[in-house]
Amino acid sequence: MPTFLEIYEKHADQVYNLCLQYLQQPQEAEEAAQDVFVKIHQKMATFQGESALGTWIYRICINHCLDRIKARKRAKRFPFLSSLFSRDKQTDVEIPDFNHPGVLLEEREALELFFQKINDLPENQKTALILRYLEDLPPPEIAEIMQVSVKAVESLLQRAKSNLEKKLNLPEGTR
Repeated sequence: MPTFLEIYEKHADQVYNLCLQYLQQPQEAEEAAQDVFVKIHQKMATFQGESALGTWIYRICINHCLDRIKARKRAKRFPFLSSLFSRDKQTDVEIPDFNHPGVLLEEREALELFFQKINDLPENQKTALILRYLEDLPPPEIAEIMQVSVKAVESLLQRAKSNLEKKLNLPEGTR
């Protein structure tokens, strides 16, 4: 088993990029990546080698990002309750604007719409889509990360593409 420092050095960019794909905010992705590495450090002793180390790290990262998204949605749905129970009375529950490095200003609006539609997909479809097309992982590795069969991954990808086409109102000829 590699040391924590070796794990960090090898996987830091991969974890940050995956967090950025899910959270779409550089600062939040940075915080999430730090949290992921804290969890990795805490759980290193429990890693049994039943899957590849990278697969285990992806799973921790995805679960953490999904938890953050759920918490964000809860806060957005129930701002009144959040403010009641918050010690900080100036709690801002608004989701910040999309801000991804490297995106030209004129492309940002179209990309923001696209990622909103991806975020509207069921979690398993979103995860399969991100891992396949944004992280460029092969279906067998995605299946291992998601703990499903390769056929299930292919089905999730097909449904995700179909749902995205519908959500984006693409003309019949482009589907």
